[in-house]
Amino acid sequence: MKFGVITFPGSNCDKDMVYVLRNILGLEVEELWHKDQDLKGSDAIILPGGFSYGDYLRSGAIAKFSPIMTEVIAHADKGGYVLGICNGFQILCESGLLEGALLHNNNQKFICQNTFIKPVSKTASLTKNLEDRAYKIPIAHGEGRFFANPDTIKSLEDNDQILFKYCNEKGEITNESNPNGSLNNIAGISNLNKNVFGMMPHPERAADEELSNTDGKTIFEQWLASIK
Repeated sequence: MKFGVITFPGSNCDKDMVYVLRNILGLEVEELWHKDQDLKGSDAIILPGGFSYGDYLRSGAIAKFSPIMTEVIAHADKGGYVLGICNGFQILCESGLLEGALLHNNNQKFICQNTFIKPVSKTASLTKNLEDRAYKIPIAHGEGRFFANPDTIKSLEDNDQILFKYCNEKGEITNESNPNGSLNNIAGISNLNKNVFGMMPHPERAADEELSNTDGKTIFEQWLASIK
């Protein structure tokens, strides 16, 4: 299975993602440029974190017009897997592949810290076989507050599209464990067909034993086992 990792101007987690997929997980990786007009045979596409186009306007609002996004949307519409992390999540929301929006953190500051997230969806391949526990995954964003209208939130909950929620170390979903003010502590969602995923925390930053945290690696390994 081949994974395509897209680099936009301003991406800064693309090499981290390539390293984890290729060197730690032993996968075939295609490095894609935002001006590419084909996915070069990639089976799953990763939109990494960073500050695409400097995050001018809204985060991800310019990246959605990159030539490669036409191919990403077509890939998703055909049932292909797409995962957006942090800025990648923002791009997926801006391009309409995922519902809702990522707004400025409620403290109006950039936040870079470890957080705990709990898997919620029992039907999405990214989470369905994960243990029911807290996973320590870092965040690094200024616009990570997930927001949607009440009907959309209800639909996401009813259709099991919530991938992760922020929690404490014990796995308890509390107001105090919500780092950015996301509605319902939402840290990640999927589309209705559950082939497009977005999450604000960075599992690729918790996938190497040298970092003393491999919770992110566990998430990737479970996803690979599910989609293979």
